Amino acid sequence: MKRKGDLLQVFGIPLLLAICSLVGLVSALTGDGWRDIVAWIALAVPVLAVGRAIQRRHA
Repeated sequence: MKRKGDLLQVFGIPLLLAICSLVGLVSALTGDGWRDIVAWIALAVPVLAVGRAIQRRHA
């Protein structure tokens, strides 16, 4: 039987990246100024995570 910790261990990072993407997209669509900065940062996090994963896999 699976434990709750196992699910969080498997889906924790993808869930965090999905939430980060959602926050970035919503903030980009709802306003200007500081929300643009939040959107850039939030949308850069998943891209950087994928780049880091690729880098670690090839190292």
